[in-house]
Amino acid sequence: MTATFEARLKAQALGMGFDQAGIATLGAVESAPAFRAWLAAGHHGEMAYLERGAALREDTRRPEPGMRSALVVTLDYGGKEPDGPVARYARGRDYHRLMWDRLEALLSWARREHGSDLTGRAYVDTGPILERDLARRAGLGWFGKNTLLIHPERGSFFFIGALFLDLELAPDEPFATEHCGTCTRCLDACPTDAFETPGVLDARRCISYLTIELRGEVPTELRALLGEHLFGCDVCQDVCPWNQKFARVLGEPAFAASPGLAGDARTLARELLAMSAEEYAARFAGSAMKRAKREGLRRNAALVLGNVGAADDVEALELASHDPEPVVRDAAAWALGMIDRQQ
Repeated sequence: MTATFEARLKAQALGMGFDQAGIATLGAVESAPAFRAWLAAGHHGEMAYLERGAALREDTRRPEPGMRSALVVTLDYGGKEPDGPVARYARGRDYHRLMWDRLEALLSWARREHGSDLTGRAYVDTGPILERDLARRAGLGWFGKNTLLIHPERGSFFFIGALFLDLELAPDEPFATEHCGTCTRCLDACPTDAFETPGVLDARRCISYLTIELRGEVPTELRALLGEHLFGCDVCQDVCPWNQKFARVLGEPAFAASPGLAGDARTLARELLAMSAEEYAARFAGSAMKRAKREGLRRNAALVLGNVGAADDVEALELASHDPEPVVRDAAAWALGMIDRQQ
């Protein structure tokens, strides 16, 4: 019996290195009301692009008219590696380009199989799409209390991508249940108490937002709570029982940590403060860490030294206190004050 196009498409996706693949029919997004309420509460902070594309995100047929179905894929980035100052997802090559290239290759395969007039578009965390909703619809997991998509046999240490197609494909069964039960480990462990309620994250208090998306000064009352986090945070994933049981060893070589990004926070912070613009550009070429920009990483480095630094970090912080960027100067001054109190 000849396999269906849907089965062959999913098998091809797995053969290209993706870890999961499911098909969803495009349409109105179930979580749109919750998303509207989240925006209205201001939980998105300075991420204005979420408001600008809000109407498009409410229906997956809107971003690219004519699309009818989506192949949704995931790609693990390893949850067994030791924690560190940089979140696991950002330690190696930027996932956007890698996954987009694979989805484009998958689209080329689909055209060879189905016809050259097939139209499609790849999305990897860059378009106005609520990817979690689409992935749940494709049968790839449920929304955890920490807001992340959790799969019952893989946990949550994975990226989500989608290939939209102008084909009416037979969809997979949506994931209709949730399996967090009475567990609140993720909520209890959050260093900054960023969860308003289970499943509702106030990004303005989330360490990932504060160290990556926020362009201004980190609120004073949250600085000490950053601890050693220089870029992102994995705490709510680390404590999740589903990850503790099912997270995988890193299998994608492109995501292996670059030197220093999985090591000592204080050492990395000192390197960042000493790094010239040219050195920064070379060191983080092709890295998701460029999202925070050089001034953001230097701001974060100063704050981390305020939390874990010592007297021999004072000289570097004093130099940073004269940085051209106000956010770096402010963070360095705060850090100097914190170290002074420890003397």
